Amino acid sequence: MPFSGFAGALALSILMMPTVVRSAEEMLRLVPNDLREASYALGVPKWRTILKVVLPTALTGIITGVMLAIARVAGETAPLLLTVFFTDSINNDPFNGPQMGLPLYVFDQAARPNDTAIDRAWAGALTLILIVMLLNLVARLIAWWRSPSRAR
Repeated sequence: MPFSGFAGALALSILMMPTVVRSAEEMLRLVPNDLREASYALGVPKWRTILKVVLPTALTGIITGVMLAIARVAGETAPLLLTVFFTDSINNDPFNGPQMGLPLYVFDQAARPNDTAIDRAWAGALTLILIVMLLNLVARLIAWWRSPSRAR
């Protein structure tokens, strides 16, 4: 398979999967059994209990796990270097040819000897930090919005 943005996306999604699955599993285990049993006692089917009781209770933790996984892969350079490679030109076709990701851009610019390139590398690193910070802020806002203490 040639270098492509699609291959890079697949590599990053494979890196994300264990984090998302493990955090979702833990969040679903943290839902008290009393909630499930109360729903079953009212005669609610199991699928509806999962849909209406278990998932809404665990949703904030699952969203937090997804955001953490996205933040983790946002800075990954090695999988992109091996699957996407990098280029100085713009490639709009995600299925053919090398492309440039922000972590690769920082890596490439930091390796160049002039001060302007190093400044661009610092700007790219700051952009990555801001993206990760924004994702964490969104996760916190979702958790706050869904919290039971907000309803009081």
